[in-house]
Amino acid sequence: MRHLYYRQRLVKSGYGFTLLELLVVMVIIGLLAAYVGPKYFSQVGKSEIKMAQAQIDALEKALHQYRLDVGSYPSTENGLAALITQPNNEPRWQGPYLSKATPQDPWGRPYVYKYPGDNAEFDLFSMGKDGQIGGEGEAADITNW
Repeated sequence: MRHLYYRQRLVKSGYGFTLLELLVVMVIIGLLAAYVGPKYFSQVGKSEIKMAQAQIDALEKALHQYRLDVGSYPSTENGLAALITQPNNEPRWQGPYLSKATPQDPWGRPYVYKYPGDNAEFDLFSMGKDGQIGGEGEAADITNW
C-alpha cells in the first residue's frame, strides 16, 4: 500500500516522462544519427585511401633501396616477399628492407606488384575498396604512378 502511495505522488507531482516525450527524444536522436553517420563513414573511407597511399610510398622506398643493393628491382615472381626474405638468386641482398611483414592494403588484400611495370619502372597498387581493377571514388585503384 505504501508503494502505491509513492507512485501516485510521483505521477501527481510531474516527475517522470510520458510516452510521447520519450518518442520525441528518440526521433531527435534518430535524426542526428542520420545526419552525422554518413559524414563519419565518409571520413573512414578517406582515411583508408590515405593509409594505402602511405603504405605504397613506404613499399616504394623499400623497393628503391633493394634496387640500390641488388642492381634491379625484384622480379614479379619474387614479388614484395623479396623485401623480407632473400631470394635464392640474389647474393648482394642486404635486407630485410621492411621491419615487419609486407602489409596488406586497408581492405585486407595484398598489394599488386609487377616488374617491369606497364605504367612506371615497376607497378605497385591496391585495387581499392571493391577489389576490382579500375573504379571511381573509394573504389578507385591506388597506384604508385
